[in-house]
Amino acid sequence: MTDTAPIGFIGLGTMGAPMALNLRKAGSPLVVWNRSPEKCERLAAAGAEVAADSNDVFSRCATVMMMLMDGEAIDAVLARGTQAFSTRVQGHVIVNFSTVEPAYSQALAEDIRAAGGRFVEAPVSGSRIPAEKGELVAMLSGAPEDVDAIGAQLAPMCRQHFACGPVPGALRMKLAVNTFLITMVTGLAEAARFASGHGLDMHRFAEILDAGPMCSAVSRVKVGKLRDNDLTKQASISDVLKNSDLVMNAAGLAGIAMPLMQVCRALYAKTESMGFGEQDMVAVVKAIENASHTS
Repeated sequence: MTDTAPIGFIGLGTMGAPMALNLRKAGSPLVVWNRSPEKCERLAAAGAEVAADSNDVFSRCATVMMMLMDGEAIDAVLARGTQAFSTRVQGHVIVNFSTVEPAYSQALAEDIRAAGGRFVEAPVSGSRIPAEKGELVAMLSGAPEDVDAIGAQLAPMCRQHFACGPVPGALRMKLAVNTFLITMVTGLAEAARFASGHGLDMHRFAEILDAGPMCSAVSRVKVGKLRDNDLTKQASISDVLKNSDLVMNAAGLAGIAMPLMQVCRALYAKTESMGFGEQDMVAVVKAIENASHTS
């Protein structure tokens, strides 16, 4: 990278840490902060500067990227609703990678613009492994010049990015993509339950799916996890449930019926209630198995 201006990155969780690390590995000067300081250690070892607090990031960086849990966490970092908000965002480009309510993002964009800042909505498609490989797909909304500028900075994190018009177009697009992901993986889990319930060879089941027309990067990984009963987290049950709620809420506001998502949402809620909230989304098979036992 030729630009020597540091980029701020706030939120170093399952997705944020590998995204920030890929930026740093590509040579971008980086200032990072996370509420849990220990999550900054790997970035510091890679040469990123660790800020004293979130305000320190804004004082040192004109572009600040965020990958946070929800709107409440974003508001806290931006000091939204306080006098400090304008100071933090004025003259800054704020990039939000987090998946939040489209209506929330639209209101946030308006507040940032009113305070003299710029905002790019940038949700990404992909889970931990694509994040580690720099193979995420980003959807971008905002002023065209800001979208172009941020798009040029995404190469270390994303294999492709797409402009999606004004805010909240990118988040609505992300929720449409998530609808396909969630229903697909839930269907795959049910198919795996059908196969195992009939005593079929699960390795052969995986081989046949991997060789067939329905194979994808997602199905290849998820069928392997189902075959091996590997529930280690890539995208957790609780995260998928949160995204399911976002889809259903956005659909309700637009008067769109979502019968498959309604079923999926109930299954992920059941899986979380069974204690699998921090396991991978393929753990939804546990709720499917439970339904078989109780029907």
